[in-house]
Amino acid sequence: MTTTNKSEYRLENLTCASCAAKFEKNIKELPAVEEAQVNFGASKLAVVGQITVEEIEAAGAFDGITVVPEDKQERLEPPIPFYKRKENIVTVLSLLFLIIGATLSFIHDEMYPPAIIFFAISIAVGGASMFKTGIQNLLRLDFDMKTLMTIAIIGAVIIGEWREGAVIVFLFAVSEALEAYSMNKARQSIRLLMDIAPSSATVKRNGKFTTIPTKDIVRGDILIVKPGEKIAMDGIVATGSSTINQAAITGESVPVFKQQGDEVFAGTINEEGALEIKVTKLVGDTALAKIIHLVEEAQAEKAPSQKFVDRFAKYYTPVIMVIALLIAVIPPLLGADWNTWVYQGLAVLVVGCPCALVVSTPVAIVTAIGNAARHGVLIKGGIHLEETGQLHAVAFDKTGTLTKGYPEVSDFVVTEVDKEGLLSAIAAVESMSQHPLAKAIVHYAEKNNVEMKEVTNFQSVTGKGAYGTVAYKKIMIGSISWIEEFTIIPEDAVALASSLQREGKSVMAIMTENVYAGLVAVADPIREESKALLQRLKDIGIRHTVMLTGDHEQTGQAIGKALNMSDVRAGLMPEDKLKVVQQLQEQYGRVAMVGDGINDAPALAEATVGIAMGGAGTDAALETADIALMADDLTKLPYTIKLSRKTLRIIKENIMFALGLKIIALLLIIPGWLTLWIAIFADMGATILVVLNSLRLIRIEK
Repeated sequence: MTTTNKSEYRLENLTCASCAAKFEKNIKELPAVEEAQVNFGASKLAVVGQITVEEIEAAGAFDGITVVPEDKQERLEPPIPFYKRKENIVTVLSLLFLIIGATLSFIHDEMYPPAIIFFAISIAVGGASMFKTGIQNLLRLDFDMKTLMTIAIIGAVIIGEWREGAVIVFLFAVSEALEAYSMNKARQSIRLLMDIAPSSATVKRNGKFTTIPTKDIVRGDILIVKPGEKIAMDGIVATGSSTINQAAITGESVPVFKQQGDEVFAGTINEEGALEIKVTKLVGDTALAKIIHLVEEAQAEKAPSQKFVDRFAKYYTPVIMVIALLIAVIPPLLGADWNTWVYQGLAVLVVGCPCALVVSTPVAIVTAIGNAARHGVLIKGGIHLEETGQLHAVAFDKTGTLTKGYPEVSDFVVTEVDKEGLLSAIAAVESMSQHPLAKAIVHYAEKNNVEMKEVTNFQSVTGKGAYGTVAYKKIMIGSISWIEEFTIIPEDAVALASSLQREGKSVMAIMTENVYAGLVAVADPIREESKALLQRLKDIGIRHTVMLTGDHEQTGQAIGKALNMSDVRAGLMPEDKLKVVQQLQEQYGRVAMVGDGINDAPALAEATVGIAMGGAGTDAALETADIALMADDLTKLPYTIKLSRKTLRIIKENIMFALGLKIIALLLIIPGWLTLWIAIFADMGATILVVLNSLRLIRIEK
C-alpha cells in the first residue's frame, strides 16, 4: 500500500513525548519523505511524500507504534483498559519478581544467588524493550532517556547493585506507564468528540428510507431524525420542529428550539419532534469535523513554555552524561574508591533522566485544550492558551457581541386610545419595506399577536421613512424631521424623542391623516449577560475593558454607560479598530479582541488573542480567530481566562517540580549522600507530581 502527497495517520501506542520526537526523526530520514510532523497530543502523523504503512511502523517499532490511515478509519477502536495494556502487565510482572528477590535478599543478603536470579529476571522482564532501544541508541551515540537508563542499569549490575538495578527498571516502567495514562486521559476529549456523531443515518431517497454510512451521504439528501436520535450531518430543517440539545458542539446547557429553515449540527440530539433535515455539508466538512481538526491542530502547536523545555532538554541530557562521567572518573583518579564514585555517577544518570521535564508541558496543554472543547470553547493552540492567561485588557465589538446584533422595538408611545390598531397599521406599512428598523416593528407586532391589515399606495422615501393607506387612512412613519414637514409634533413628544435618542435608540414618529399619532423607538438590545460579564472580568483582574463600535458617539456612549464600561470608542471603521488595538497593546501589553470574526478581522488578527463569537455556525469565526466561543456565549470568556491562568500556573509548577527535585538530589553529591534509591525516587516523584498536577485541569469548570 503506497501513498503520495500529504497523508495523515492515526497512531496507537504513542505514549512518550521523547519517543514521538524520535519517531518523527526516523520518518524524516526515510528517503521518499519530504516532510513529516508527529502530533503527540492528538496521536497523529502527517507525511508529505511516498511511503508505505509498513515503513512507518518500522520507524516506530522501537516503541511498538501501530498505524492506521486516517481515510480508512471511520471510528477509533475503544481505548485499551489500563490493566490490559502490555507495558502495564510487564511492569506488574517485573514488580512481582522484584518483591521475591527483595524478600530473599532481606532474609539472607543482597548477594544471595537466588535473590540475584530474581532481580535479574525482574530487570529482563521489565526492561527488555528499553534495553533494546537503549543499546541501539548507544551504538549510534543517540542519547535519550532510555540510553541513560540502560547505562545506569548495566553499571549497577557491573558493580553488584542488582536490587537497585531492578528497582530502577520497575520505577522507570511505572513513570512511562503514568505518562501513557495521562496522555490517553488528555486525548480522551478528542476521542469523545469523534464518537459524538453517528456513523450512519436514515436517508429518504426517491421516496424510500435507507440507512447508509455518513460518508456516503451527499448534499441535498434528506435525513430522517426521530425523537431521541442524534443528528448525523449538518443541515437545514426541511420539515418539522423540535428542541435540539447542542451541548456537545456549543457547550449550551439549555436545548434550542429549531423549526423549518433553522441550521442544525452533526452530533446534536433531537429531543422531541420528528425532523426531516436537508444535508448542507459532507461528513468531512461539518462543524464537528472542523472542531475535531482544529483541536487536533491546536494540540500539535507547541506553546512557548514547551518550546523552552524542548530546547532545554536537548542540551540537558548530554550535559548530565558528561557530569556523571566526570563524577565517576575524576575522584578515583585522585585516589578515591572506584566503586563508591562509579555508584555516585550512576545515581547522577538516574537523577538526570528528563522524563518529568519533557512531559511537564504537553500533558497540561493537551488536557486544557480538551477541557475547553468540551465546554464549547475552541482554543487553537498552546500559544493562545498561554497568551490568554496573561491578558491585561479586553476590547469588545459592540454589535453582535455586547448587543444582540439585531434591532428590537424598545418603546411605543401613542396618543390614540387604540394602541393595538395603530401598531397594526404601522406594521402593515413597514411589512412592505426591507429596512432593518421596519423589520423590527413587524416582529414587534407579530410578538404581540397583532394582525396586519392590507396596505395600498405604499411608498418608501429613502433616508426618511415610508407611507401607505391602511383602512382608508394615510399612515406615515419615519424620522422626526420628516414628519415635522407635514404636521406639528408636541413639545413633550419632541423632548421624549431627544431623551430616547440620548439612550442610543433610533426614534421614528407616526402620523395618521396629517395628525401626529405617536413615537416608536428601536434599539439593538444589550445582551442580558453583558453587564455581569464585564463585572466578572474586573473581578478576575482584567485591568481595562473597552467597547469599539462604528455607531455614532451618542449611541456608543449610551450603551457604554448602561454597561458601566469606562472606555468607549465610537464612529470607528475597521482600520480604526485596528489602530485602537495597537494603542491598547502599547499601553497594557497583551490585549484580546472579541468580535464576530468577519467585520472585525483586522482587529482580531492584530490583537494578542482574537476571540470570535458563534464559531459553531461561522466558518470565518473558526478560521480568523485564535479562540472561538462556539455557542455565541460571552459568559465562557471568564472561564477561558481562568482555565488559561490555571494552565500557566500548573506548567510553571511542573517545571519547578521537575527541576527542583533533581537539583536537590544532585546537591547531595557534595556530602556524598546521593544514592541510587534517592535518585530513583527523585525522578519517579517528579514524574508523578507532574502528571497528577496536570490532570487537575480536567476538573476546571465554568
